[in-house]
Amino acid sequence: MKYDVKGMSCAACVSHVEKAVCKVEGVQSVEVSLLTNSMEVQGECNIEDVINSVKKAGYEAMPVGSGINEKNDNDRNLAESEVSKLIKRLLTSAIFLILIMYITMGHNMLGFRLPILLNDNYIGLAITQMLLAIIVMMINSAFFKSGTRAILNKTPNMDTLVTLGSVVSFLWSLYVTYNMTYMIALGKENDMLMDMYHNNLYFETAAMIPTLITVGKLLEAISKGKTTDAIKELMKMNPKKANVLRNGKEVILPISEVVTDDICIVKSGEVIPADGIIVEGSCVVDESALTGESIPVDKSKGDSVSSATMNLSGYIKMKAKKVGDDTAFSKIIQMVTKAASTKPPIAKIADKVSSVFVPSVISIAVIVFIIWILNGKDMVFALERAISVLVVSCPCALGLATPVAIMAGNGKGARGGILFKSSDIIENAGKTKVIALDKTGTITKGKPEVSEIYAVNDENELMKLAYSLEIKSEHPLAKAIVTKGEEMGIEALETNEFTVEAGNGIRAVIDKDNIYAGSFYYVKRFSDISEDAVKIADNMADKGMTPVYLIKNNKLLGIIGIADVLKEDSIEAVSLLKKMNMEVVMITGDNERTASYIAKQAGIDKVYANVLPEGKQDAIKELKKTGKVTMVGDGINDAVALTVADTGIAIGCGTDVAIESAGIVLVNSNLTDAYDAIRLSKAILRNIYENLFWAFAYNIILIPMAAGLYKNIHMNPMWGAAAMSISSFTVCMNALRLNMFRYTKKNNQITDIIQEKSEVKTMTKKVKIEGMMCSHCENSVNKALLAIDGIENCEASHENNEAVITLSKEVDEESIKNAIEEKD
Repeated sequence: MKYDVKGMSCAACVSHVEKAVCKVEGVQSVEVSLLTNSMEVQGECNIEDVINSVKKAGYEAMPVGSGINEKNDNDRNLAESEVSKLIKRLLTSAIFLILIMYITMGHNMLGFRLPILLNDNYIGLAITQMLLAIIVMMINSAFFKSGTRAILNKTPNMDTLVTLGSVVSFLWSLYVTYNMTYMIALGKENDMLMDMYHNNLYFETAAMIPTLITVGKLLEAISKGKTTDAIKELMKMNPKKANVLRNGKEVILPISEVVTDDICIVKSGEVIPADGIIVEGSCVVDESALTGESIPVDKSKGDSVSSATMNLSGYIKMKAKKVGDDTAFSKIIQMVTKAASTKPPIAKIADKVSSVFVPSVISIAVIVFIIWILNGKDMVFALERAISVLVVSCPCALGLATPVAIMAGNGKGARGGILFKSSDIIENAGKTKVIALDKTGTITKGKPEVSEIYAVNDENELMKLAYSLEIKSEHPLAKAIVTKGEEMGIEALETNEFTVEAGNGIRAVIDKDNIYAGSFYYVKRFSDISEDAVKIADNMADKGMTPVYLIKNNKLLGIIGIADVLKEDSIEAVSLLKKMNMEVVMITGDNERTASYIAKQAGIDKVYANVLPEGKQDAIKELKKTGKVTMVGDGINDAVALTVADTGIAIGCGTDVAIESAGIVLVNSNLTDAYDAIRLSKAILRNIYENLFWAFAYNIILIPMAAGLYKNIHMNPMWGAAAMSISSFTVCMNALRLNMFRYTKKNNQITDIIQEKSEVKTMTKKVKIEGMMCSHCENSVNKALLAIDGIENCEASHENNEAVITLSKEVDEESIKNAIEEKD
């Protein structure tokens, strides 16, 4: 069950929420993401108990639906709302902070003018600063509410540090202000007041700390948004509406209302709304959104089409077979989103530190204060050091170090057709020492082809008879001969008495001649095969081919060599994998001779041949003794090996069983993508290490500096707040470097279609709407407007009393008005 969690600000918050929910009866595991403010709970537990446990920890939780489109809209609206709120808060805070700084720096240090009643009026100046500081603190009250609630719940977080730093600065300054009034009452000299005013007041610090932290939060929110851009772009490509035939009429419906077996009409330039079968018409489809291949594919009646792919030209009617979240494209998004929300084993280091980080910092601040007092320093100096320690510490950098790298790298992978199912898979793949490759369908195309023809006399006669005979067979080798015959433009002859001897060969009568085709052991019963012919067949076998003999009336007509040829990129992929210092191994059920030839062609030195499915499992276990093993396969017989390996990579065009068993799916079915998947995993892992190093190094270096342990280095609390504000931003920006990752085959990137779609001209309009009360009202308005031809997208907000609609063409305003009013 998935939940949205509100109120989290740092890694300590994540730790508190996870600990609280783990105590709920029936909960098996909990994954909390600071990046997406979400939580996934596994186990049979009561939803209310989970929500209450989060509430007791000082946060809020709300269950979310499984709808991909709905969740995407919610996430996008929440992210945009957060950034918008932070900008407003920052700008308002900055106005009053500038007024404080005008007094403290402009007037006091640079001699800027002030109203006459404040000149040399130190009490008046102090009160003015105090009032301005109170306003700034009230504007940023979210920090103080969260920090105070966390203290009361005994779950201190980053907001607790901000609260303590700002409030202590304010209370100390308030004490100094009262002390100044007391000195006036005693008739003390003005110089003493001036000294206290200039050296002991920290109202500007109390205001500056939350303002600078807001700057950091804004930068963090923006950069966090950028790390999820790749996934958001994929989600935007999901169709929003469909032309459906209902009761003989064509109607435009929101995609959520399309059901299985609906007949959908897809015109040129439109996105296919569901996975289905073409029942009428033909078209050219751009499938790059799904497969990454940029070359369009011709489709006609009986062919399958997939959601989120685009009809470039033509007109079709299709029957929907999978709709909504069941489509292949939606499942890709689900896979990517789930992987982004999980934690790799390396994240446990940060989790352990985060759970004790904030209490430790508070303790260090208290100790620093006491030590400086005992060393003879005055109260102001000791207090400044303690406050600096509080505000410079950054637990949020620790919390973001892993998820931002996972999210950015995972999104980059998705755009290139590389799908990671979980983040622990990313870590394992990045540590691969041995990569084991299946042969058929992985290194080779998986589709046998005629590679060599030996004819005793006439090659045309040989192929014509072979084609006529094999066209009735379903055997994979027969299909290779049929394909070759079609390429040669051969017309099949009439056959009679067609019979199949399973595993050996076939027979038929053509023009009263007995024709036989098959293996040596089959045809030798009907003809004497010369030693020269056997040598030719053996030579074919040495080249990885399967020799098919053809006999006519007890005489050999020739031998056709059929082979499963290498994929175009296999040699390059193996070479690249070796350059990464990985041992490349081939595991196959094929015979030793064929396997050795294919391995030699591909550049693989170690081969396991004649291996049954259970034997593949044993081979993987043996290889694991030397290090982390990655298995790449596509067939049912690879499923066990894919599961046993540290990392299983399934070729995208492979069987469903193989895809389910693997941790990484290559949508494009290119072997070079396996190399890219491991290379990307290494890049993500390296980025996580960099982020963790920065997060730990930042705190290890700056906390002692703030405490005053470095000679001749004085850190003002305001500088500490500024340093804290940019720490998490730095971590996020480092993760964004993963977007610079380059694939081996650049044309396989899904971004091509995203860029093409971005070039389509659209218009945006805002419609004011009265009467919306909740999200249900918003959904009703969205459905009503999406049903109008020309409206591509609609986002209604009951909070703003408006709907933002995206138009692909001009739409009559009266139609929009009527559609809304029909929904009351």
